[in-house]
Amino acid sequence: MIKGCEDLKVLLIEDNATIAKQVLEFLSAHGCELDYAERGKRGIELASAEIFDVVLLDLNLPDIDGLEVCEQIKQQASVTPPILMLTARDSFADKAAGFGQGADDYLSKPFDLRELLLRCQALSRRNQLHRSQQLSLGCLQLDISQQKASREGQDIKLTSIGFQILALLVESYPQPVSRSLISHKLWSDSPPDSDALKSHIYSLRKALDKPFDKPMLKTVMNLGYKLELTNDSD
Repeated sequence: MIKGCEDLKVLLIEDNATIAKQVLEFLSAHGCELDYAERGKRGIELASAEIFDVVLLDLNLPDIDGLEVCEQIKQQASVTPPILMLTARDSFADKAAGFGQGADDYLSKPFDLRELLLRCQALSRRNQLHRSQQLSLGCLQLDISQQKASREGQDIKLTSIGFQILALLVESYPQPVSRSLISHKLWSDSPPDSDALKSHIYSLRKALDKPFDKPMLKTVMNLGYKLELTNDSD
């Protein structure tokens, strides 16, 4: 019996409709939240705009080689996701090329969907373990392990949820984070109510910005929120 992956947000980049359908249905049935792209360029766009726990990447894409897609995602994503390559190219040279471009794991086609799920879970856990325990952005400092934050050397008192939101915004800087993504990271698919996020953002803004001259937390109209430094251009 395989446990589900309710907290995993997965991006699948695959042009084979049959394989894509099987993967999407299987992972969805086990609780994953999925985005899908059948072209490499679209996959790069999604990986750059959102934060994913795992990217599943086919090498044989019609518009751009999967190796180049892998390289660009690793360079452009605000929070670099682990990439699991799915391909029929299973020679040592092919695998070496994939790992050389930043792939984190490799699964040869055809594959067992149960193994795919297990590898997604393992990659996500490993990525979390390797996350830096100290985050900094300008005058803002975060200690992940202690859930402590400071700005300009002054401690910021945050709730656990407020800290999680702030860490997500720091990791995504300078890109904004959508309301839907923040909600998913905090509560998966079961947010307490429609005003819950708004309330936590209000409390975070009060703690992060009120004691200081310039606000860092900005609302991005019709999208979500982002952090802005003093020297950022308007």
